[in-house]
Amino acid sequence: MAQEIYIIDDKNNLKNKLVELFKKEPEYKFKKAKTTELENVLRNIPSLIIINEDEINENSIELCEKIRKNEDNTITPIIVISSNKDKTHRLEILKSCVEHYIKSPIDEEYLYYTVKNIIRLLDTNRRVSPLTGLPGNVQIHAEMKKRLLNKEDFAILYVDLDNFKAYNDVYGFLKGDEIIKFTAKCIQNHILSSESNAEEDNFIGHIGGDDFVAITSLTECEDICQNIILEFDKGVLKFFNEEDLEKGYLEVPNRKCILEQFPLTTISIGVVIADKGRFKNVLEIGEVAAQVKHLAKTTPGSTYAIDRRKK
Repeated sequence: MAQEIYIIDDKNNLKNKLVELFKKEPEYKFKKAKTTELENVLRNIPSLIIINEDEINENSIELCEKIRKNEDNTITPIIVISSNKDKTHRLEILKSCVEHYIKSPIDEEYLYYTVKNIIRLLDTNRRVSPLTGLPGNVQIHAEMKKRLLNKEDFAILYVDLDNFKAYNDVYGFLKGDEIIKFTAKCIQNHILSSESNAEEDNFIGHIGGDDFVAITSLTECEDICQNIILEFDKGVLKFFNEEDLEKGYLEVPNRKCILEQFPLTTISIGVVIADKGRFKNVLEIGEVAAQVKHLAKTTPGSTYAIDRRKK
């Protein structure tokens, strides 16, 4: 997944240096912005902000405070690079909730590993699912909001499993975890391998349990749904024993100890088309998503439903 890093700087020297340092790691995307462009930087909710203090006109402490006061960037890491060696100044910078203060002239190896380690720690903290290694609700929300603020056209896939509780009741939670990991892999295989989209344009998140979210382009969403379903339906059979496969259903006792029959686990995908200007916020997307996902789940077997309404 792409790591978008903004450099607040009025010259290209620092950006060029970072691009050269990370030339073998294309997932790191470096962008330069002036202090007057801070609003646009914050709108994109970057993975990291680097302030080149020697090359900006604005007070760096005030700049850091602006970043921290932005509700979408309260946890965005900040590095300040400066030739100011005064200890009091460095401490004031760090008091502004800046993660690192690097003295210039820059030690390139130190800068390289500082950037890498900050990104690694941020990724680790944002991942609420050790089971799948996918980003959780904080990043899911941020990814949607970023696209809304930038007035992009995109599609959101809401994916979950049908009759998954019945599977857990029969086979146990450990086996259930294996199906969740398999589901994540199915989604990744088709979201991250789509031909017309670079990987950095797509996103996959794990809400929790058997619920996933994926963001992709409008043009490919239907093909992606079909391919996910094909792979899931073929691969999920290995998680059932021969007896249940032959019957075609699971038997689970209810609270009255009466056996009830449940179909084998399938997958449902509800797709919301977020045309430019259709939604004002993430909550509106969630409301439509609940409707379209319900529609998908009312159809037996693995299926998908797409909400194409304009308003």
